Amino acid sequence: MALTGKRVTQDEIKSKGNIFHELWKSNPHQIPSLTPTTIQNCQTHDGEVGSMGSVLLWNYSLDGKDCVAKTLVKDINEAKKSVTFEVLEGDLMEQYKTFVMHVHVDKHGSNNLVTWTVEYEKLSPNVPDPDTLMDFYKKVAKDIETPHLRN
Repeated sequence: MALTGKRVTQDEIKSKGNIFHELWKSNPHQIPSLTPTTIQNCQTHDGEVGSMGSVLLWNYSLDGKDCVAKTLVKDINEAKKSVTFEVLEGDLMEQYKTFVMHVHVDKHGSNNLVTWTVEYEKLSPNVPDPDTLMDFYKKVAKDIETPHLRN
């Protein structure tokens, strides 16, 4: 069984893609107000929000468990409307040696397509692939798709 892996999930949203991208890039502290059952808190730990190298602290619920993550904003690509986060500390690091999440928005007809990609390395072969986390990201996308973000 391979220790490294990659998972991808996509969600079509009717929300404006640039607003969704800006939320993850420049306003992640607003995400908990849109997703209170999945993400409860986001705080800037270091650096300036909206810039590469900033560090964010997240409180979230996964599989009925309260979790935390400290993430580094590793990359922001305006042209591709993508933001890359690398998990530095927290619950995920109990099972994974590395964990990187990319959120990317593309145009898909009259709607937008959000693609969540995670790249990871498990600490052992007994660690499950992060499939429940991919379901978590799908729920986050649907929670964010509110009347505040619609056309």
